[in-house]
Formats: sequence, structure tokens, C-alpha cells
Amino acid sequence: MAQDFIRVRGARQHNLKNVDVDIPRHKLVVLTGVSGSGKSSLAFDTLYAEGQRRYVQSLSAYARQFLDQLEKPDVDFIEGLSPAVAIEQVHSAPNPRSTIATVTEIYDYLRVLYAVTGQPHDPETGERLIKNTPAEIGERLLQLGEGTRVVVLSPQAPSDGATLRALFEKLRRQGFVRVRLDGEIVELEEELKPSLREEHRVEIVVDRLVIREGVKARLMESIEAALRWNENEVQFLVSGGERASASPEEILSFTTAYANPRTGYVIEKLTPQHFSFNTHIGACPTCEGVGTLMAPDPGLIVPEPELSIKDGAVKTWWSRNPKLKALHQRGVEALAKHMGVSVEAPFKGLPQAFKEALFHGTGDQAIATGWATGANKRSLAKPYEGLLKEAERLHANAESDALRTQLARYMNPLPCPACAGKRLRRESLAVVLGSGFAAGSDLTKDAQTEGSSLNIHELCSLPIRDALGWVQALTLTEHQRSYVEELQKEILKRLDFLEQVGLGYLALNRESGTLSGGEMQRIRLATQIGAGLAGVLYVLDEPSIGLHPADTERLIRTLLRLRDLGNTVLVVEHDEAMMRAADHVIEMGPAAGVHGGQLIAQGTPAEVMATKASLTGAYLSEQLRITPPSGRVSPKGPLGSTRAAPRAEASIFSSQAKKKARAEAFALSTGPMVADWLTIHDATEHNLKHVTASFPVGCLTAVTGPSGSGKSTLINRILMRALQRHFYHAKDEPGRHEGITGIEAFDKVVVIDQSPIGRSPRSNPATYTGAFGPIRELFSNLPLARVRGYEAGRFSFNVAGGRCEKCQGDGQIKIDMHFLADVYVTCDHCHGKRYNAETLEITFKGRNIAEVLEMTVSEASRFFGKASAIAEKLRTLEECGLGYVRLGQAGNTLSGGEAQRIKLSAELARRATGNTLYVLDEPTTGLHFADIQTLLQVLFRLRDAGNTVIVIEHHLDVIRCADWIVDLGPGGGNQGGSIVAVGTPEQVAEATDSATGRFLKEEI
Repeated sequence: MAQDFIRVRGARQHNLKNVDVDIPRHKLVVLTGVSGSGKSSLAFDTLYAEGQRRYVQSLSAYARQFLDQLEKPDVDFIEGLSPAVAIEQVHSAPNPRSTIATVTEIYDYLRVLYAVTGQPHDPETGERLIKNTPAEIGERLLQLGEGTRVVVLSPQAPSDGATLRALFEKLRRQGFVRVRLDGEIVELEEELKPSLREEHRVEIVVDRLVIREGVKARLMESIEAALRWNENEVQFLVSGGERASASPEEILSFTTAYANPRTGYVIEKLTPQHFSFNTHIGACPTCEGVGTLMAPDPGLIVPEPELSIKDGAVKTWWSRNPKLKALHQRGVEALAKHMGVSVEAPFKGLPQAFKEALFHGTGDQAIATGWATGANKRSLAKPYEGLLKEAERLHANAESDALRTQLARYMNPLPCPACAGKRLRRESLAVVLGSGFAAGSDLTKDAQTEGSSLNIHELCSLPIRDALGWVQALTLTEHQRSYVEELQKEILKRLDFLEQVGLGYLALNRESGTLSGGEMQRIRLATQIGAGLAGVLYVLDEPSIGLHPADTERLIRTLLRLRDLGNTVLVVEHDEAMMRAADHVIEMGPAAGVHGGQLIAQGTPAEVMATKASLTGAYLSEQLRITPPSGRVSPKGPLGSTRAAPRAEASIFSSQAKKKARAEAFALSTGPMVADWLTIHDATEHNLKHVTASFPVGCLTAVTGPSGSGKSTLINRILMRALQRHFYHAKDEPGRHEGITGIEAFDKVVVIDQSPIGRSPRSNPATYTGAFGPIRELFSNLPLARVRGYEAGRFSFNVAGGRCEKCQGDGQIKIDMHFLADVYVTCDHCHGKRYNAETLEITFKGRNIAEVLEMTVSEASRFFGKASAIAEKLRTLEECGLGYVRLGQAGNTLSGGEAQRIKLSAELARRATGNTLYVLDEPTTGLHFADIQTLLQVLFRLRDAGNTVIVIEHHLDVIRCADWIVDLGPGGGNQGGSIVAVGTPEQVAEATDSATGRFLKEEI
């Protein structure tokens, strides 16, 4: 009889303290607890790691020789363990060729679907291409009427005389009697001597017959014989019968390939490769299937238009070569002199004609360069090439990597001019499929002109929920349906799974590198549901990340469905709705790091709530509740108000001439004042529908809304990119919007997202926060280190000298697992300490540098003393709830939430100005209720210092504590992109159109 539990005994991995736990099988089990309490150590580093190790043991001895370095988790035994599948938060590498459609294999099915049922069109004229089958050709011939004489011809490629003589000999051996040479039928037995130098038209005479009853079988055999000599085309010389009065002879031509009978355009047989942007057959030849090309960006060449040309407004890629830099500047000044432009005036006020010439050149018009040449010392005159053209030319012909890198600083990816970012050849994009689905405004303009006929790029551009409806209503003939029905079912099944896990708002061609960790995890979850496995242990790491409460309900239903297939679903999770829906809850604690690793409570949600020692139970039963650390701050003035300040007004507006008038109006309205509101005007990027959003200065604002409603587009893609360009001259192009006002209220912007602090073991909290520098200085000043002449660099694991050279300071060695994911194993030379023996002999208070890196933040803070510069940097980590993290913990082992809080602590350690804009993307990721309370104290501390804080958030407790809310929706994808509610939490809770308000009302 199968066991009902997975029994774990004596688990001591990482901070686990000899944990014994029974996990019920075939249930939805939530593993929770404060950050650092040991949840991941139990779920991933013990259960999943042991499952992976046992899988490796089941392989052949040959396979195990590559994989035998997997370490056994520190556990006495585990029984009842099922085959384990981990679905973790993995930030995808930014590979432009990887999309949602390719990752889920939906694109592979779509390529086959379009290859076998797609209708090609002429890419030049848009006319439908016609293809005939042999049966259809035969029917057309039989309709000519009885008595019609037909000569069946197989046309050959035009050839010279030498080639034709070899062909004639081959035809004689095959039994053919006649050919049609240059329009005249001749006998092969005759002495044929075609000209050797001229090309000749030749058609093989396959058969001669008369249309009458009973001739169909012979006609079909002749057509098939003709097609064996010419794969695509067969011709008929027709005479007599009912056509005799019209013309004595007529050539009828039919093709079995797709062709335009009017223009003669023909395409070869369609294959799935024609729709792949990863093969030369289907990929756009200009961009090679990437969809973008690196092109110079005027905004990067002139990042500060307030400066004059003389003061360096125009940047140069010759900054490391003084001579070429001077020539570059001299050329710009010569153009300005030629066009009568002042080099001392601000660049933004210069005539548009000069800017056009500067970036795009003067064409054939020569200008005086001012360079003397020849014996008479006359000035050299020549056309000005233009900075954009010069950068393109140098980048294409650069022989130096240094020059190419320098030029790349002034370039951004722009849509390919040949395919407009669609990746495929024109011939492939001209193949369409029809559907009865009324997608309306979701289709491109080109697609709307043909009703609901879409090419493969247009289909992949639809949101998943619309693509699902489109494929369901696909227009197919009965014949087509007989051989693509199963194909259609596979596509629908995968699209339906993606919709079920709350990703219906994403487009299929969305690059996987732009997805959040939670979105990528749910894509992998949908793939696993589609596999239909039973008896598997699924281990998930916070799948609710990035989900609005409305979307979380759907995710829970998906996990329950996975459970009902006969699987055990173990979820590391903090979401309240997920815990209440679980069959079994396990809580680790009581605190983080060395103070955690114990089993605090387990059972049904009701049993956990009844456990007095359970911190989670106290929050679930509402004995404890998250509260704002300080009172609410109201906006300083009504929307659009300003206040007097000594600093000048600053705004960002697009450079299009059509928006100039409105930009001037905004500038006049603000004047030399400091705005009380930061406002984004008329945002239209992605699904945003002309959104104008305002955020009060000096407040904590929560940007909310369902998944895909436009929050990240508005804040990350528009606001952050625009401000980073304004303050730091960043490369990334902001999304489409008209302008931003209110920037004068800030002197810097700090973005704190969930991207990893490092992708290798070298990056860790000590290095990222700057605490490692003072630690190395401390060790280098110790007496023994000074006697040996050790500098601070000796205690760095990133340079040779003091580090272990076998692992090169990683402490781990990367093992290529071939057909599995790469793993890191502890270095057997330094045993994970990173340093060589001589370096480890230097100790402070009995601890060497490796032992210091193994300390938790809290331990290190006490070890170095409160007064030290080291402790000052560590204190902010503790304030962010990261006291349990080890100083040397590898950056690639930190969760997205932990990485975000490390970045936040690094900002807290810097000197505050009180005029900073902080932007955070879901800072509650990976946080327990108690940790969220700690995080709120940090955020309110920033706000109380006069700074402005904007958070993209779904956690209702954080939203409830915010000063102001900007809620987008009402749905995701094309159903979102509008502001449905703004105001205080109480005001948003009363908004009837707000999905957030519906859930917030229950909390308030």
C-alpha cells in the first residue's frame, strides 16, 4: 500500500535543527514562516535535492560518471519520496530569440499549422496565391469538352545546347518519343542539333490524348508523369473541340506550388522552417530573426540639450583619443558656422534644420571644414556625413573591440527596417489563416483589413486569452480539420493552461527575458499541468508573486487541479489566500537564521491558527495585524499645485513638433516652482490608453491593479527610464508618452527592483553593500598581516594572491550536468572557504576572513561592535529584515525579494538628501506578515525624511497602509491600461469599477 506521508527525519541542512516532519501526500501543502526560517532549506535543499540525487542514482554507470558529485542533503532519511519537480523563480537570460511561444512549444505547433493549412499571398500585391492539386488539374481538363485534343507537357528549365543533348539522350532511354523545342514539337529520333550558345525552351511531350468518356485514368497518369519531371508545373497544348473556333492552339499552365497567375510569382512548398526566425529559411535576412538592429540614438549623442556645443552638448565616441576628439568637435563647429548657428547657445534652442544636418548629414552640399590643405593652404570643403551615419559606418567596419564597445554606448536596438520587428521574411508573413473570432481592436490594422485573417506574427502578438479564442474559432475545411484537429487541440490545451495560471494578459511573442520571476514560474507551472503527470512531488517557490488577489484565486484553482491529478504540491508561500486554501500548513521558525530552523506548527489552517506559538496563525486569526508605523501624509496641495522654491523648473517632453505647443503650456504653468505632484502625461506605451497619472510628492504611493493592467509599463518602462535618462543619461528608451512634469522636486531617483545582485557566487551582501571593503582594510592592518606585507587586496577572493586558485575564489566549482541544469559543488581544496591556507592564518578576535563571511549579518554586527564603520553598513541590512543572511552568501542563491531588500539597505546606508524618489517593484516578495511590518518601517522612514516613495504592489496590507493609491485596470492586457481609481485607500475601496477596491474594502 502506498504511503500516505513523506516522512523526513533529522533534517539539518543549513539552519534546520534536526527537523522531523510528515508531509501528507496528494495534498496542497503550504510551507511558511518568517524570512530565513528554513523553508527553502527544507523544500528545495532537502526534499528536492534528495529527489534529484536519487534520480541520478537510477541512471546508468556511464551517465553517473558525469554527475556523481551531487552531495547528499544533511538528513538522516526520507521515505515515501516521490519523483520531484522544482518550479523555482528563475530570471531568464535576456535572449531576444526566446519568447513565451517558444518556451511553451506553442510556436512549434503554430509553425506546423501554418505550413499545412496557411493561405499564402503575394508579398508585393497582396493577392491570394493559387495552388492546384493533380486531381483539380485533371477536373479542369475534363471540363474542356469531348473531342478536345490535349498534349500533356512537362516544362524544363531553359538550357543551352550541350545540356539539351544530354537531356534528349536521357529521354530516349526513358522511352519518350517527342519534345516541344522552342514552340515546335519534334521527334527525338530526328537528328536534333540545338545551338550550343543560345538558351532553348523545352517541354517534354508526356502524352497525346483526346477528351472523351473513359479517358480520366489515362489523363491522371499523364499528369503525374509530367510532375515527376517538373515538380511544380504541368502544361497542356489544347486544340480542337469546342475551342477550335476561338484559337487553333492554346497553352494551359497549372502549378502545384502556390503562384500568382497574374504576375507569375511562385513560392516553394511551405515547411515549418519557413515560419521559424531561428533558421535562414524563415528569418528576416536583415536582422537574422532578432527583429531589431543596433542603431545610433540621437538622445545618447546629445544627452544634455541644455548645454551648448561649445560646452560639450554633442558627445563623441573618440573620448579616449584627444586628437580625434578635437577633430570631431571641430567638424561640429564647422557645420554650425556654415549654417549660421551659435555654438554658445543651448542645443535645445538651435534650429531644427541644423539638428537634421548634424545627425543625418548635408547630402551633396559641401561645407568649409576649416582644415588647411595643400601648398596654397586653402580650406577643404566637403559634405558633412552626419553623426548617425558616421556611427553606423564605424560600428559596421570597426576592427577594434574597444571602438565597437565605445560606439555601443551611443546605440540602442531599434525595429528592423526590413521586417518592422516581425522577425520573418516577407514571404512567410504573407501566409495567413482565417478565424471567426472577433478580436476587433486587438488585431493590427493590416489584419483588420482582411477580417480576422492573421499571419503567424500577428497571432503571436495577441494576448494569450485572445489567441485562445482565435484558435478555437479557426476557419478550416472538413479536409483540413481531418489532419490538423489534433494539432489544434494541442495548441488550445497549452493556451488554456497559460490562461488558467493568470497569464492571459501576456502576448505570445513577449520575450522571456522581460518576464518577472513569478511570471516565468507560472509558465513552467502551466507546462507541467500540460504534461499530465501523476504521483509527482511538485515544489514551488512563491508562485503568487506578481499576482493581484483576483488572479491569485485562479492560481489556487490551478494548484488544486494539479493536486487532483494525484500529485503532492508543496508550495513555499506567504500569501494569506493560499494558506487558507491549503490542505495542510507547515510553519518554520520562530525567527530567522540561527534562531530559526524549527518546526513551529503544522496541520490544517484552523489548527495552525489555534497554535499559540504560531506567528502565522496569529496573523491569520487577526490577533495580530500589519499597521502603518506612522500616520498618513496627505498631498501637499491639490492636483497640479506648486510651491515656491529656489530651484528652476524641470520637465521632460518628447521632441516631436506637434507636441511643442502643449509642452510650452506646461512649462508656463509650472514656472520656477517646485511641483507638489509628479505627473506622467498621455502615456500610450503597450496597453496604456492615453493615461495621465499623478503621484503626490513626499508621500508613499501604491500603484495597484490586476496582472497586466499596465503598472510596470507606466512606472518601469516610462517613468523610470525617462528619469534615469534625465538624471543619469541612461541608454534605455522610455515608452511612449507626451511628457513628465514635477521633476524639479527631486535631485535623484533610486530604482530598487528584484533583479539579482549577481549571477555568480562572487557577488554577495558584503560586497554589494560596501561592507567588505572596511572588513578587508581591518584585516590588512592586523599585526601579522603587516609583518607579511599583506595589503587589503590579499583578502579579496576576486584577485589572485590570497584566494584559492582551484575554485578561483568562488568556494564552489561549477559542474556541467550535460542534460540537466548546471550545479555548483563545494571546492574540495579549500572546502568552500575561498582562500588559501596562508590568508586564513590572519585572524581578528579568533576569526579568519572566511569565518567572518560565514557570519550572519546580525552576528557580524555584534562581532565588529556598534561604533565601527562596518557595523553602520550592516545595521541597515538588519533594519530591512535581513539579519539572517550570511555576509558571504552567494548572490545567485538569494530570492528576488532578498535581493531587492539588500539594494534598499544599500540606499539607506548612503547620505540622504530628503529629495529622492524611490521606486520599488513589489518589495513584499518573499516576506512573511512580520517581515512586511519591518519593511513598512523602512519605507515610512524614507517618506518621513521628505522623500517620495512609489511602490508597485499587490499585497493588501501594504496598499491599506499607503498614503495614496493609483489603481489601474479594470482588467489585464487589452482590458486594462486605464486608471480606474485614485485617492486614499478608503476612497479606492469605494470605487465600484476597481478590482483592488473590492478586496481592499474587506481589509479596511
